[in-house]
Amino acid sequence: MTSTAASVPFSGPFAIGTLSAPGGARFPGLVAPDGRVLDLCTALGEPTLTTLVLLERWDEQLPLLRTLVEDPAGDWRPLADLAVHAPLEPRQIFQSGANYRQHVIDLGIAHRAPDDPRTLEEARAEIAAIMDKRAAEDLPYVFIGLPTAISGPYDDVVLPAWAKKPDWELELAAVISRPAYRVTVEQALDHVAGYTIANDLTDRATVFRRDMPPIGTDWLRCKNAPGFTPLGPWIVPAGSVADPSDLQVTLKLNGKTMQDESTKDMIFDVARIVSYISQTARLLPGDLVLTGSPAGNGIHWGRLLRDGDVMDGSITGLGAQRTRCVAQEAAAVGAPVDPIAVK
Repeated sequence: MTSTAASVPFSGPFAIGTLSAPGGARFPGLVAPDGRVLDLCTALGEPTLTTLVLLERWDEQLPLLRTLVEDPAGDWRPLADLAVHAPLEPRQIFQSGANYRQHVIDLGIAHRAPDDPRTLEEARAEIAAIMDKRAAEDLPYVFIGLPTAISGPYDDVVLPAWAKKPDWELELAAVISRPAYRVTVEQALDHVAGYTIANDLTDRATVFRRDMPPIGTDWLRCKNAPGFTPLGPWIVPAGSVADPSDLQVTLKLNGKTMQDESTKDMIFDVARIVSYISQTARLLPGDLVLTGSPAGNGIHWGRLLRDGDVMDGSITGLGAQRTRCVAQEAAAVGAPVDPIAVK
């Protein structure tokens, strides 16, 4: 899809994206705020360079990128002439759930039992107290996503026929540069190259296994359909983001604002999440750490995604993405019956 990002600003002197000319191969691009793009394969003399390789050398390349963006004589191209893809193909995706205080309260209310004796106000107060205690004493809740769910920031999102309650979840995503294993909270942000936007779509109907209730949630099923994680458009270097705990996360559905919350509402901030993940897993350059979604999901509004819906997502200083929903007919994929959902 041709870029519509030229008019969307980002913080700092440059960002990194993955782009292509019509009929051409994808390349990592140095993007200037005024809508110019420099092909880093050409500029760095490495025809096979990818954004992932660039992140593996982030500490070494960052000073050079700062120099390149100030060179008016470079072989710059207009962003408007290029297609914008997901900024990278990550090795691993770590997703933080239930990480915005108000969002968790809303979900708790939405999923409470019909015979719950508490009033609405009592239920909200009780869930809020649990969240405050969790922030002080507990640990982030993190699960694993699949790289095959990644799609571009302007790509259509295909809604599978089996997904009966598809929902949006706009999120701040941290992009790892240095490998991280058993790092402290104080060290964690030293391993973050920058930040981007992710829309972590979820089919609410398949979050919980109906055939095996004691097993609990099924994140594979509800979150990992192809293209269910629109990503980008840019990776904005961490040094250009003043405070990742003070960014506005906004999603509009067909022009109507549905999510509009600050990352201040996070229960666990980026550093705590990265450090927590690293106590078990080895984070690698190019890995994504999704930090959870704020209040205002479709399940809260009673309005889930449909064929033809357009989502506009933005986060302060990171640009914006626009994706259109397209229904996938069951017959088109030869799978008219979902064996899990019918149980």
